[in-house]
Amino acid sequence: MKNPFSKIRLFGSETITELKKASWPGPAELRDSTIVVLVAIVILGVFISVADFSLANVVTLLTDLVR
Repeated sequence: MKNPFSKIRLFGSETITELKKASWPGPAELRDSTIVVLVAIVILGVFISVADFSLANVVTLLTDLVR
C-alpha cells in the first residue's frame, strides 16, 4: 500500500523548490508597493463613501417626491 502522505510531501518539496527560484522584492520596492496599495485603498474608500452618500440622498429625494 502506498503512503497517502507521499503526495503531500512531494507537493511541499516542489513548493519550496519553486519559492527558492522566485525573485523577492527588496526593502525599497516593498515600501513603494505598500504606499501604492495604501493610497489606492484610501482613494477607493473615499469614492465608495461619496457614491454611497450620493445614492442614499438621491433615493431619499425620490421617495419624498413620491409621497
